[in-house]
Amino acid sequence: MEREESALAQAGEFGFIARLTDRLAQGPGVLLGPGDDAAVITAGDRRVVASTDMLVEGRHFRRDWSSGLDVGHKAAAANLADIAAMGGRGTALLVGMCVPDDLPLGWAEDLADGLAAEAAKVDASVVGGDTVSGPTLTISVTALGELQGRAPVTRDHARPGDVLAVAGRLGWAAAGTTILSRGFRSPGALVSAHRRPQVPYPAGPVAAVLGATAMIDVSDGLLADLGHISARSQVAVDVDRAALEIPDQMRDAGHALGVDPYQWALAGGEDHALVATFPPGTELGPEWRVIGRVEAGTGVTVDGLGYAGQPGWDHGRS
Repeated sequence: MEREESALAQAGEFGFIARLTDRLAQGPGVLLGPGDDAAVITAGDRRVVASTDMLVEGRHFRRDWSSGLDVGHKAAAANLADIAAMGGRGTALLVGMCVPDDLPLGWAEDLADGLAAEAAKVDASVVGGDTVSGPTLTISVTALGELQGRAPVTRDHARPGDVLAVAGRLGWAAAGTTILSRGFRSPGALVSAHRRPQVPYPAGPVAAVLGATAMIDVSDGLLADLGHISARSQVAVDVDRAALEIPDQMRDAGHALGVDPYQWALAGGEDHALVATFPPGTELGPEWRVIGRVEAGTGVTVDGLGYAGQPGWDHGRS
């Protein structure tokens, strides 16, 4: 059977870029979109929040598990969550792609649609990027955002006595990854969480308004990411295991696969929940639920004890 011509070869580099950018609507904050040497976007309070992340096929996603639309959503979510974790709102995405010879043009167009759809959730736009041919499908996204006049919420101001709270889901994506790796495709809600994170974007700015003292998105695992707050703020953080929400389908999946579902919730990443610390007595809205506390000392514990397992994903390990 004759091999299908690659996306780049089929359309040519500039035709490939045009096929993707033609699918990308530009929001009101974009003064100049794709098509020139650089894009121009507004910066409401003269500050720009910036973050970048990469997704590599075989490491962060698999095309036999996820569609181009799914991967577009996932790539955008991973970066826009970082903006929300600073208390900001995403405004624009820049996307770079390394395109292998076996990538169909339709898959790339679906990727563009997914990126645009996820960005639209926060009224952001995909404003430009670059492509190159290479052996491994790699998607690099840079997100830009605004603070809307507020100070950024960093990782280094948590204080003993603060409450620890989370917005969003924990363990769903990790459970979905385990299910797929075992050759199954259900429960569908957990598998979908691996494919497309449900990021609580509005909770980031809300936390900033409420006076959050530190915040981070859960990309590598709750305990691993809390370790960054602990180290930067020079405090101890304790998680109340009983406060973590474990839905029935996750319990059932854990039982069927021989995995403690709390392992997914405590150490699983890629849900991009937001976890933050707040001064004691802060009246939290419905987006946030208390799951622990900040204490004097160092390190992260669960119910006052050290966690025996791996606390999350380590990008330095294969």
